[in-house]
Amino acid sequence: MLRRRGWVSLLVLCALAITIAILAALVIDSGKFNEWVIRLCCLGLFAMSLNLLVGYTGLLSFGHATFFGIGAYAFCILMQSKLVNVPVAIVGTLAVTGFVALIIGGICVRLTHIYFTFITLAIQMLLYSLLISWSTLTGGEQGLIGGIPRPPFWGVNLGNPFHFYVFNVVIFVGSVAIMYVIVRSPFGVALRMIRDNPQRATFLRVNVPRFKLVVFVIASLFSGLAGVLMGLYVSGAYPNFAFWTTSGEGLFMIMLGGTQVFLGPAVGAALMIVLDNVVNTYTGHHGIVLGGIILFTVLILRRGVLDYAYDWTIARRAARAAANSPTNETPTNALEVLTRGSLQT
Repeated sequence: MLRRRGWVSLLVLCALAITIAILAALVIDSGKFNEWVIRLCCLGLFAMSLNLLVGYTGLLSFGHATFFGIGAYAFCILMQSKLVNVPVAIVGTLAVTGFVALIIGGICVRLTHIYFTFITLAIQMLLYSLLISWSTLTGGEQGLIGGIPRPPFWGVNLGNPFHFYVFNVVIFVGSVAIMYVIVRSPFGVALRMIRDNPQRATFLRVNVPRFKLVVFVIASLFSGLAGVLMGLYVSGAYPNFAFWTTSGEGLFMIMLGGTQVFLGPAVGAALMIVLDNVVNTYTGHHGIVLGGIILFTVLILRRGVLDYAYDWTIARRAARAAANSPTNETPTNALEVLTRGSLQT
């Protein structure tokens, strides 16, 4: 759990990250750079919310895009009604997302392994079919088109590109900070215990289904918030937001960046955005290139890029300590670090 010094350090890091992002936008002064950062905020937040389930709890969900789609649609419907402003619409969207997640999670979290994975996928496809068929509310296959009103609030005008950029950065950094506090708390320790050995967690009187339900709802809320940002970015909501391929992209981002290092999914999201731009620019074989990258990550690195870099750094430090050690005990530990698949959190 974070102590007082930890809280101060976290707040300083958040302020520093926001300041750097703002200065970068002012110095670079490029619409493409701003769009890249905004997309990173949307997709990075989605991937990091999914990692609360996959990396920290051991719940492989193929239906996480359900809440990404709910967030986008609920927010766009509220804004198009012109009855509420942006903050109220966000709060209402999170309330709807949390309520749906509580119902779905109550069904899913009592299942384990592949059964949990496929029930989340089935529920997601059910929602996707509902979005397609309920055309009077959702717009059907066309989605919610026509734009989203962006009335000013609290001195913030989301119609201004710079204000919109800063808004996304602040939401992303604030959400990441909250998730960091969660994973460093005793609750986060219990989640990792459930991931590593659910039987032992039960023996230690951890209510495993309840903890899984709570983290399921928390992850869904952040996924819904990512959907809000995406809805604002594209000025609409579309059925593919809740399609299984969106969940697959989230898993790809986690796999690419890493699950054991906290910021791994965000790094994976940044890499995926760059790869998408490069692949679409220089070749039309999008699936082949990304498939090759997945194979390289799985077969060669055997973990995400950030996990690999972290493991390599620790192994190098261990090898250096072994070289300076008068005994031969440390080299064995260094070899173990080098051959280990990934570090446990």
